[in-house]
Amino acid sequence: MALTPENIDETVDPETVVDEEVVPSKTWAIDFENGVIGGFIDDDEATKQFALKSLMTERSKYAIYSDDYGTELMDLIGEDATQALLESEIPRMVEETLIYDDRIDSVSDVILTRDGDKLYISFQLVTVTGEEITTEEVAINGV
Repeated sequence: MALTPENIDETVDPETVVDEEVVPSKTWAIDFENGVIGGFIDDDEATKQFALKSLMTERSKYAIYSDDYGTELMDLIGEDATQALLESEIPRMVEETLIYDDRIDSVSDVILTRDGDKLYISFQLVTVTGEEITTEEVAINGV
């Protein structure tokens, strides 16, 4: 059946279309400092953990993850990038890493702090439920 204007079903009222159900995001809790997995987290804590974990995972490196998961920040390691380039590219890369997740509506306030060869990134997430989540710093070594 062709999708032309004469084949539009006018019996469907756009105001009766129901929003998609929000699926729970319950997942294992990860203690990044001690390398321990245990217990469960949900909602904002699970979203925050997703953000941190995806920024620590190199995109397309591990077969267990889809090509959408992870970041390309590691491509900057060893590059002779200027501070201006880092300040423009890293916020874009952080947003690209996180925005594909259905729970995240927007990424903002990306703050970069350098300490030697470490780069610390913090940012603000707004979930689809309107909750604002401020993340802890994520450390990227070698940038």
